[in-house]
Amino acid sequence: MTTLSQSLTLRQLQIFEAVVRLKGYTKAAEALHLSQPTVSMQIKKLAETLGLPLLEQVGRQVHPTAAGRDVYATAQEILGGVVALEDMASAHKGVVRGDLSLAVITSATYFMPHLLGAFINRHPDLRPRLTITNRAKVLERLRSNQDDLLIMGQVPKEIAVEAHPFIDNEMVVVAPPDHPLLGQRKITLAQLAKERFLVREPGSGTRLAVDRLFAEHHVAVDPFMELGSAEAIKQGVLAGLGISVLSKRNIALELESGHIAVLDAAHFPMVRRWYAVHLRGKKLSLAARSFLEFILSENPQK
Repeated sequence: MTTLSQSLTLRQLQIFEAVVRLKGYTKAAEALHLSQPTVSMQIKKLAETLGLPLLEQVGRQVHPTAAGRDVYATAQEILGGVVALEDMASAHKGVVRGDLSLAVITSATYFMPHLLGAFINRHPDLRPRLTITNRAKVLERLRSNQDDLLIMGQVPKEIAVEAHPFIDNEMVVVAPPDHPLLGQRKITLAQLAKERFLVREPGSGTRLAVDRLFAEHHVAVDPFMELGSAEAIKQGVLAGLGISVLSKRNIALELESGHIAVLDAAHFPMVRRWYAVHLRGKKLSLAARSFLEFILSENPQK
């Protein structure tokens, strides 16, 4: 007679945990880099092995049954134990290995791959995964606990998180090098608001910070264009479409070559921080803890 321990697999538990946590087969398949039919088949096998209905469809989302909730809690305990076992074995060997999943907002594209590369050079046995996306999707990934750490410039207040500041983010007003305001001192926010202003999409961390600054000084900005990434904003400024606010880290090459200029504006530079964020109470793996320690204490770009 085949026992449960012989039939049930860790992979099935991992897939089931992802389906419940992400509330759907498609999102679980994407997160695990599997096909949706594979996910469906493994969930079916798990349900047959346990002899219990585990999931039910409610509208467009998948929810666990009463039995499924119990299985989900047990699966989390088992999978957490496996991660702890892997960490223990790695620690005894003095080697940092395993998976490291990071999600980064697009504005951090200019420095995070370099930081990750420096860390991987120290720990070549790691299996890194870097997801670069907009703030809204980063927050969605944070809520569903899809990553070890998330890198963002604006810590969400609506989610219980632990946030670790690790690098300065100096925001400056940028313009084409022939802009008429170039050379003027202490340009006011009111003057800036009269220019063709290029802004990020609503909800982005940069947009939130800039909107807050102008609102605090009772200045209204009528955006000339909304663009979906820092790179798009930079290209718009290079093309002479208008002025904007960008992280100084994102324009180092353009400043050096003279293709972009920084305006001397009141209340700028606006210094913010980049944060490494995870859900409050989340138990970080050895790989995630080591990377967090690296960017907090040994970050070469501080």
